[in-house]
Amino acid sequence: MPKLTATHLVVNRNVQIPLAEIELTTSRSSGPGGQHANKTESRVEAVWSIEDSDSIGPGQRVRLLGKLGPVVRAVAQDERSQLRNRDLALERLGERIAEGLVVQRRRVATKPSQAAQRRRRKQKAVRSEVKVSRRKPTADD
Repeated sequence: MPKLTATHLVVNRNVQIPLAEIELTTSRSSGPGGQHANKTESRVEAVWSIEDSDSIGPGQRVRLLGKLGPVVRAVAQDERSQLRNRDLALERLGERIAEGLVVQRRRVATKPSQAAQRRRRKQKAVRSEVKVSRRKPTADD
């Protein structure tokens, strides 16, 4: 879970992004809300350029570029407060970056055990008998 400090977005133990690298833009929120929503710029968009960042290593950069592309964006317009939406947008940005940094473990191919193979064949035989018993009798029977 990403944390927000006064100067950094802490994604995980190894990655801390200075807030100076994150571009925050505000705009008017969409949807209903009356006069308040029509007058205030409470929607916040957080944009972070992976290519221009100095806060990640080359391996992390390659992984993030492959999974997320050159720019990561997060938007928040859930709350009426611009400050709360700013925090939400930064938190969502941190979550996307954290997900992009996760290394998938390789799948180890396995074979079914002999007992599992016997159970499967037995279930197939039982199912086959059920289907045979449902058939209409033919002239040969």
